[in-house]
Amino acid sequence: MDIVRGHDVANDHDDFDYADDAAMDRPPSIAADERRMQVRAYNYWASLLGDRALPSIEDLSPDQLEDFGPHSVLLDFSTGLENPAIVYLGSALRQECEIEGAIAFIDDVPARSLLSRLTDHYLQIIANAAPIGFEAEFVNQRGSEILYRGILMPFSSDDETIDFVFGVINWKELVSGEARASLEAEVNRALLDAPVPRLATPVWADGPANDSDAEAEDIGEEPLDLTGMESPTEDAPLADWLALARDGAEQVRTSEARSHAALYRAVGLAYDFALIARARPDDYAELLADSGIKAQARSPMTAVIKLVFGAGYDKTRITEYATALDHALNSDLGVGTLSDHLAAYTGGLKALVADERARRRAMSPARPDKREAARSRMKTAEPISPVDVQTDADGLAVIVARREADGSLSLLAALPQESGLGQKVIVAASR
Repeated sequence: MDIVRGHDVANDHDDFDYADDAAMDRPPSIAADERRMQVRAYNYWASLLGDRALPSIEDLSPDQLEDFGPHSVLLDFSTGLENPAIVYLGSALRQECEIEGAIAFIDDVPARSLLSRLTDHYLQIIANAAPIGFEAEFVNQRGSEILYRGILMPFSSDDETIDFVFGVINWKELVSGEARASLEAEVNRALLDAPVPRLATPVWADGPANDSDAEAEDIGEEPLDLTGMESPTEDAPLADWLALARDGAEQVRTSEARSHAALYRAVGLAYDFALIARARPDDYAELLADSGIKAQARSPMTAVIKLVFGAGYDKTRITEYATALDHALNSDLGVGTLSDHLAAYTGGLKALVADERARRRAMSPARPDKREAARSRMKTAEPISPVDVQTDADGLAVIVARREADGSLSLLAALPQESGLGQKVIVAASR
């Protein structure tokens, strides 16, 4: 996955004291809410899950999502993976890509447009069966350098197969190098050579696809000070272990996702807390109750991560960190060892999480193929009479038929008129 950055850039000058020069206006900051479009999109996707493996496409109405609908696109893979159909295209995204009139398939998207960049990512979501975040820079059809950030989320028509992908993208046109240099020179002159933090590559610390442990560009920061964070004694209250782990999590937040050391230490401290909690189940249950967090038998480490990082922390990060703790537990790692283990692991935390998930998939029994089972039922289904087929107000119906041995066609079933799939099939058949 690409290193996640974003469309709305956080202010890089927050640590400069503008009070020293009353004549110098503080650069306008961008509200945190505007930097979290992908988070809101992910939370919306998660809200549609319920008890299902994948959200139902019938629950999705992009044209009614005022928040991020204009920045969205809905792809239909039922016609094939190589060239999915474009079922919906938001007005803001359409305008940015300079698309006029109808557009039916991804191959019809203009070259060098922002929408064309989706082809780099949408196949990943089919392979991972989970939301995929991405970001990159490119020069668009107008010759402008664009920094874009997005998330692709899977939807299903049968709770099994990913046959629709909903994407939300935002972007920013970057200032040219020459203009940026001129601006920096003017600021330096205005401040009489006062030390101003130099412009850095934007990094988004929020969002479901935030690679907070990704390799980050050196922006001249002082190394994060992690001294003084000694482990409690073995007989210390469990709350002391939790407090230490929460301190580690706070170090990650204040480092703005630029330090592997801070993240790995925080995850390691969360694991240490989990080990002590296993030996003190009553104390652990009390901490969970006080925080309003419920432990789940199928994912016990999720509750640990929520206790340490906060129940409102990004859900994708919670899942990843919990997976790292599961890996450590399965590997019989001891107290104080996970941080070094993550640092030494080839590819770091991301690779460890991917490997652990692959191990789980390999151990899981194969699920029955629902499509093949449905086809088998249709092969032996009793034909129905044409008079029994319900049609809509226009006299249309979507029918499943079977070719018999004598060459005739038998009607086997019809989609219910209230099914949203029927309209999609009619649209696809009319092309």
